[in-house]
Amino acid sequence: MRKQIEDEWEGWDGDTIVRLTDGSVWRQAEYYYEYRYAYRPQAILDGDAMYVDGMRRAVRVRRID
Repeated sequence: MRKQIEDEWEGWDGDTIVRLTDGSVWRQAEYYYEYRYAYRPQAILDGDAMYVDGMRRAVRVRRID
């Protein structure tokens, strides 16, 4: 499912919280670090994995709101 991140994106830091424009909020559920700045990048949710455009790989996430 293609979504859009609400604001600035600075990559995965191990405990990243991601707010999407549809109002949902997701927390990183596995440790992974990769920095990349982007403004409102697209994200793809596939089950419990989120891939953010420009990042090397998908990261497991869980919905918190």
